[in-house]
Amino acid sequence: MARDTRRRRRKRARRRFAAVVCALLVVVIGILVGRHLLEARPLPLKYEEEIQTYAAQFQLEPAYVAAVIFSESSFNPQAISKDDARGLMQILPSTGEWIAGKFDETFAVENLFDPATNIRYGCWYLRFLMDRYGEDKKCASAAYHAGQGNVDRWLQDPAFSPDGTTLATISYPATNTYVNRVLANYERYAKIL
Repeated sequence: MARDTRRRRRKRARRRFAAVVCALLVVVIGILVGRHLLEARPLPLKYEEEIQTYAAQFQLEPAYVAAVIFSESSFNPQAISKDDARGLMQILPSTGEWIAGKFDETFAVENLFDPATNIRYGCWYLRFLMDRYGEDKKCASAAYHAGQGNVDRWLQDPAFSPDGTTLATISYPATNTYVNRVLANYERYAKIL
């Protein structure tokens, strides 16, 4: 009788173990398939003519510009952030006014919703950041998201930058996520642009 009870317990334990292993396999396979489907999903691409034009004008890779636009607004020209950034490349009105001054243009906030103007301003600003950070997309993207002051501070801190010119770590989780998204999408857009 004791032997039968032990056998039944062992049998139940094996069944439970097999069920747990099966459940874990289902979860792992689901994660892998989901990740594959996300990576295989085609990226949106709108305003390609404007992207190509202004990327060329400011010596940027169109794939990089498209990745920033997708990460900033998902190609929604009417997007407004909680911080009041506007349009495709999510330009703050104060930044837009500064950039308009560089073009000797009169600034109007509503122009940030015009795709051509927004992409031109955004490309000018990306070129400014790429020049400032030695063509480093990680630093330029981090500055686009978190500001130049933060990136400058991180570059001066050995905990974030071992050499003072590249970022090993980004201390803001939201900016780190943003930069990783831009760089991953840049690689994907580079295959189609």
